[in-house]
Amino acid sequence: MSTLHEIQLLVRQGCHLCEAARSTVSEVTGRLGMQFTELDIDSNPQLLERHHEEVPVLLINGEVRDFWTIDPARLERLLTS
Repeated sequence: MSTLHEIQLLVRQGCHLCEAARSTVSEVTGRLGMQFTELDIDSNPQLLERHHEEVPVLLINGEVRDFWTIDPARLERLLTS
């Protein structure tokens, strides 16, 4: 039985680290049969104020779990534990 998680990736336009994070999160969640949502922090003033220097940011169930570089092995552990 898989655990349900709310997985969100906070990104910005023109962010090269965001492209790599998107690829990693997409690959891991796809393999696990999960989905994630992507939010552009430039369209949300509260997220922009809080995370403008940390993007990309990975949130799992509303908690910051990683930023800048998303490690695929760590992400898989977080999602399967």
